[in-house]
Amino acid sequence: MRRVLFFFLCALMVLPDAYAMDLSLNDAIEKIVAESNDIKTADANIKKAKAQLNAVNANRWMSIDGNVSYMNLVDPVHPTSGDGVKIPSEIGALIESRLGVPLDQIPDNIFSAGVQITQPIYTFGKIGNAVDAVHDAIDMSKSAKELTMREVKYAAANLYWTAKMTDEIVVASKRNLNDARAARKKLTAAGRANRSNLIKIESDIAYKEIYVSDAEFNRDTAYRMLKIMAGIDENEEIVLTDNFPNKFEPLDAHELTSNPEWDIYQKQIKMYESNASSKRSGMLPTLAAVGSYSYYAMGTDTGNMFEKKGSQSAYWGLALKVPLFNGGIHSANATIEAMNAEAARQDLDKSKKLKTEEYNTAVKKYKHLCDNLGKLNEAHNLAQKAYDVSANRFAAGQTSAIELSDVSGALYQMDIEVLSAKYSILMAGEAIKKLGD
Repeated sequence: MRRVLFFFLCALMVLPDAYAMDLSLNDAIEKIVAESNDIKTADANIKKAKAQLNAVNANRWMSIDGNVSYMNLVDPVHPTSGDGVKIPSEIGALIESRLGVPLDQIPDNIFSAGVQITQPIYTFGKIGNAVDAVHDAIDMSKSAKELTMREVKYAAANLYWTAKMTDEIVVASKRNLNDARAARKKLTAAGRANRSNLIKIESDIAYKEIYVSDAEFNRDTAYRMLKIMAGIDENEEIVLTDNFPNKFEPLDAHELTSNPEWDIYQKQIKMYESNASSKRSGMLPTLAAVGSYSYYAMGTDTGNMFEKKGSQSAYWGLALKVPLFNGGIHSANATIEAMNAEAARQDLDKSKKLKTEEYNTAVKKYKHLCDNLGKLNEAHNLAQKAYDVSANRFAAGQTSAIELSDVSGALYQMDIEVLSAKYSILMAGEAIKKLGD
């Protein structure tokens, strides 16, 4: 029974770890991309650009406008009298003779309704160039999303490997602390502890406890940030399953020929040029088909407005709108767009120089760090051997706690150097992927 209870308690102790979330690098990147506000903003910009295309394309199709109105003619001298318009007698006689109706039967209530249709036929590029500009804007927004995606993935990898490195630093710090505690135990167990050695070891232990505390704090901070960006509950335990590689494959890097940022500038140049052409077309005529239908009803009061058959009118035809003078606004706007295109060309040229240099530097850095990693591993092996020799000598009473502390500190420093080098190599590789084709 006691044995069963013992195993049950052991199971309870390991239960939280059993339910911890395993998180690989790819899983972390997918979660962070899904949670990214920048990606969602980029998606919204694409939808906005497509809506702008619909708005510009609407200018290609007919426009139909309707109007309905009711008017009551009033005497401007006595507008509230309700007697209608006061017409001088001599004019009234003329109106009566012309209309053939008494003056008191002349309608002063008028109702009208109508519809107008306009269909553009040829605009000399005003609409077509505007549509081309919006197409370029859509492509720009897609390239902007790709650029944002790469930045988010790079940041996600940085968060993951930073958290993983803090894990390893905690392990190294605890191992360094345990070595110091083991040395103190050996010193006191041998019965040869002198005051200077004890003070030195206690001092080392105190410092190394601080290192462990700092490492744990940094680890918790890194994990918390990773969870926040990945949309993982802060209280949920996670286990980072990807480890730092011991060996790194050589790069098959090639010359940088494209980049999302360059695509953005190239599309921006085309957009501005299309806008400039559209603005220049504003100085040219516009040919459109037009049509209209109107209906009028009149009466002496609102009750008899529709007793008689109302009048109707309609027309259709072609209309040529020719701008004669506009103060040069179209030319000025075209120049503004042309200068925007020129500024974008300069930005593209600058971006090509900077991104190419950044890419080449990342490639060189990757190779340089890989070469240095081999030397660091050799130095780490030597530091480990030096510590083992010093620890054995210390156990045999052949060296002091000061020497042991020095070699222990050198070994810990090499642990950190190797971790830092691996982290830098991984992030150099991520930078190459971010910048590459």
